[in-house]
Amino acid sequence: MRVLYVEDDQTNRRVMKAILGAMHADMAEAIDGQSGIDAILANDYDLVLMDLRMPGMDGLTAIRHIRALESHHAKLPIIVITADTAPTMRADCLAGGADEVLYKPVSVKELFAVIGRVMASRSPALAKVV
Repeated sequence: MRVLYVEDDQTNRRVMKAILGAMHADMAEAIDGQSGIDAILANDYDLVLMDLRMPGMDGLTAIRHIRALESHHAKLPIIVITADTAPTMRADCLAGGADEVLYKPVSVKELFAVIGRVMASRSPALAKVV
């Protein structure tokens, strides 16, 4: 499974790479929303993990841009991973096009369960990888 993790914090990216490596996923990285969109347009991923609060283009804006693409990339499963626990955050993310929202710190068990659930809803074959 090919995963793009869009996150500005290098430590968070390093930790996620180790976690996803344990499930034999190949993780690419982007440091903000625009570089995430650029990576999506240049590559094929099975899943996007998206932080919200980043310099430049934030994650929610990036999700809206991805969903507006006129290509197969618009249908990529996107899971938001954020420390922002504002009361409307989950609803805002889902309305903006995210498939699911997780709050930091995320447990490995919870992350794997949500990835499995999202992938199963999109592609039963990919869900078996999780």
